[in-house]
Amino acid sequence: MRYAIYFTPPSGDPLSKVAANWLGRNPFSGEAVKTPVIRSFETEEIARLTVEPRRYGFHATLKAPFRLDEKFTERDLLSALMHFASSAGPVTIPRLQVAALGHFFALVPDEPLPELDQLANDVVVAFDRFRAPASDAEKARRRPETLSISQLRNLEQWGYPHAFEDFRFHMTLTGRVEEKDRLRVARILDEFFEPVLNEPVDIANLALFIETRPGAPFEVHSLHPLAMPSLTGSGTGAGRKKSA
Repeated sequence: MRYAIYFTPPSGDPLSKVAANWLGRNPFSGEAVKTPVIRSFETEEIARLTVEPRRYGFHATLKAPFRLDEKFTERDLLSALMHFASSAGPVTIPRLQVAALGHFFALVPDEPLPELDQLANDVVVAFDRFRAPASDAEKARRRPETLSISQLRNLEQWGYPHAFEDFRFHMTLTGRVEEKDRLRVARILDEFFEPVLNEPVDIANLALFIETRPGAPFEVHSLHPLAMPSLTGSGTGAGRKKSA
């Protein structure tokens, strides 16, 4: 079993609904969602593009998937997560945009947010004691030969290469997209997500996701509200409209 600490909007949030429709799975219920019909885009192509992010569910990584150290139980992890959330404040992303990150596409903030980067840094450090050391096979899956020096250092120390100065908040929408297809895929993603991109997104919870067995889909175990008032003055009251 592996655990991960992610951000994902509540299940009823419009962004969650649109993302589940695109990815083809609801990580809260674990149920498949019918693949959308998009003109000039084959259903099979959408299914192929989303096969990897579908397994992980719509999310932004804060603490990458890890096996629990044998010194701890799931109850210990949950207790620490609730305590951390009660002492951390929400962050509001004014607007998301579709962006290409290397060979894949994701939703990212359209402006730098140092307070969001700091929240991610704090999560990485606070929960590392629960992480069992990465095995050689787990490290190999990160393709260390492709990583920078700082990413290799992060992989060794924190079990994940994209932390601290190498962190970028993103919510993955596709797997690898061939260069010849990227302009077309970008255009379709912009159109598909356009109805929800102009609404602010409140990072107002931490989500515990669980992979029950190797290769199984990740599912939401629980959401933990960030309870401390925002120091930036942009708390949950400024966020997106919730559906009825």
